[in-house]
Amino acid sequence: MTAGQAEEAKGPDRAAEARYPRPPVSLEEAEWVWRTLASQAMEEGAKPETVRLAVVTGLARASGARYGDLLRCTVRSLDLGAGWVDVEHGKHRVPRRHGLDAGTVLVLRRWMDVRADLCAELEGSVPEALLLTVHHTHDNGVTVAAGLPITRQGLVLSWRRFVYRTNAAHAGRRPPLPTRFEQLRRAWTTAGL
Repeated sequence: MTAGQAEEAKGPDRAAEARYPRPPVSLEEAEWVWRTLASQAMEEGAKPETVRLAVVTGLARASGARYGDLLRCTVRSLDLGAGWVDVEHGKHRVPRRHGLDAGTVLVLRRWMDVRADLCAELEGSVPEALLLTVHHTHDNGVTVAAGLPITRQGLVLSWRRFVYRTNAAHAGRRPPLPTRFEQLRRAWTTAGL
């Protein structure tokens, strides 16, 4: 019996669960995550990681951008006064301009302040990348200073830390959040936001 046949034998629901792409969360759940992160990011003494994650969520909500698309964004990709962001989508890097709502602009303004603090201790020029590391980290055994461009893996780990904390805090009261950000992002893209 093949693995696919074994999944089919477990029942049609179990076989569907094993397939990709995994189903997105509901739009209500995605909006709850956005509101939670945005409000936490605006609190006095918010952790830089929370502010950055609120930015990632807000930009994904506004543009449908994946991690790779967001990692290509620079500070020049933004015009917070006019309320838009330019994102190069996909492997062909198709440029698109997306409008930002007032809440996303507010979180981005907060991130720009946090970002400036992160870059204050760097030697040399300030990175152009919008999304930066928020604490010293390790990359293949080499210590990387805070304030440098973050990698995709860094964003994956940041999202998972948030999910584990949130799921533990709301256990039994809310359905658990998925550990894959893609399931949250697709809630907005399928809803056409």
